[in-house]
Amino acid sequence: MYFNLYKDVAGQWRWQLVAANHSDIIADSAEGYVNRADAVHGINLVREASSATRIFDRNSNNWTAD
Repeated sequence: MYFNLYKDVAGQWRWQLVAANHSDIIADSAEGYVNRADAVHGINLVREASSATRIFDRNSNNWTAD
């Protein structure tokens, strides 16, 4: 599993939790965030359930530890 972190068409930050099969969305932010840090905070709330889940920032095309 991994988190997709991206900006939507309105320019707000969102996240999706993607299954190991790389096609199924398990969870999403359900709202946009003006600040990237706020979206990452939402991810971290979910990550508390699984510290091994990584974050992928689609805008920079990199894995991040944020």
